[in-house]
Order: sequence, then structure tokens, then C-alpha cells
Amino acid sequence: MNTKIYVNNEKFIAGISLKDSREPEQNNMALHVCENIDQVVENRQKLAASLNCGLETFVCANQTHSANFHRVTLDDKGRGADTIDNAIADTDALYTYESDLLLCSFTADCVPVIFFNEQTGLIGVIHSGWQGTVKEITWKLFEHLKQVEQCNIQDIHVQLGPALSQEKFEVDEDVYVQFKKLGYADDFIYYNDETCKYHIDNQLTVKKQCELAGISSTQITLDQTCTFMSPNGFSYRQDKKSGRHMSFIMKKGAYDRA
Repeated sequence: MNTKIYVNNEKFIAGISLKDSREPEQNNMALHVCENIDQVVENRQKLAASLNCGLETFVCANQTHSANFHRVTLDDKGRGADTIDNAIADTDALYTYESDLLLCSFTADCVPVIFFNEQTGLIGVIHSGWQGTVKEITWKLFEHLKQVEQCNIQDIHVQLGPALSQEKFEVDEDVYVQFKKLGYADDFIYYNDETCKYHIDNQLTVKKQCELAGISSTQITLDQTCTFMSPNGFSYRQDKKSGRHMSFIMKKGAYDRA
């Protein structure tokens, strides 16, 4: 099981599954883009075993490149774990204070965001493709956490996972204009005169959104693996059809007993 673990301590475990030619469907974790549902469920079960949890702890959403987020409760346990039929609808970010729930997010070239607050036990995942980025899903969720959940945003740690690099993320003017309208993405864009394409660093734009919400850059870690160029990466840009990585985080039950 090819998995990169970012955090594993007495409080949290967080990481991302990677492409693996030894596994069914190359270790694809997404039910919405698969050839065989049973094989993807098998991949998820193997991942669950490696994390010492069960598939029933997974909580998944039907992602739609929206700016919608959902506070996960114990009633959501198992949603989307082995079928998309009961996944949380039309949602691209999940957060919770509950223990022993594995929050899941699925990406190929899009930016996966994992976050946690050691003081409160808050955890979350965000799926930010370019559409989610221009809709400012990351900034909007952190603003919600500040204003509604009364969260001290300075205590949040953020991990940005593998995504399509700026070199490989080339777009036409219509997408460029949407990033330009953000007003803070100019430093993450360049124009290629030979191809007449714009190149955008979606990951650094998302990092900027975290900073604009009040998170210190020292609390943000970047995994700069390019999904297009890495043999461990799923890339829709490269293959036009690909599986998905699964980013995940869980607050361990031991946190509540500490």
C-alpha cells in the first residue's frame, strides 16, 4: 500500500494515498472514477487496515468543484465509504471535532488541503481544483471557522498535498481572468509567448488563501510533488482519465482521553 504519511502522533494521523501499479486500478481510491467498484473498496479496506481503522470510519463527499463545506458529526460515520449513494452531497470540504472519523478528500491534479488544530482537536480536508480556488473555498472555510466556530486560526496547521505544478498547469485566457480577479494571484502566474498559454501555480494560490485567512506561513507545509511528472501521481491532465489520490485525516480517540 503506497501511502505518504504527513502526521502520525498520539493525536492525529494524516496523509495521502499514492498511485501504485501493484494494486488494483493502480491504487485508485475514488468510486466516481473507477472501472470496478469492488476493487476500489478493496483498496480502501487495505488503507484502513494500514491506518488501524475500519472502512466504516471513512466519511466521503460527492465533490462538485463547489465552495461548499460540511461539519461532520458522528451521524455521518461511514457515509460514502463503500458507495457514492450515501456520500455527503455537493460538498468539497469537510471538518469535524469528533474522534475516530477518517475525513477523506479525492484529488488527481487538484490541490488537497489537510488541516488540524492541536489545541481544539479540529480537523479537516479540502478539495481545491482551480474552480474551487477561484471560488475561494479554502479562504471561505477558514473564515467560517473563525466567525462561526470561534476558532483561533493561528493555531491551525495546514498541509498542502501533491498537485499539478505551475509548469504543467497551462490555461487559456478565460481561466487566467478568473485567477486575475482574485487580486492576489499575480505572483503565481506567468505567460508563455510561444504557446500563448498562461501558467498558474494553483498550490501557491491556495497557500496565499490560507495566509489571507490568518494562518502563518510557518504553519503551512507544501508537498511540491507534481502529479503530472511523478510516477506516484494520478494526473487527469496527463492521462485524460485517471484514478484519484485520497487525502485523509483522523483525530485519534486517545486525544479525548489525554
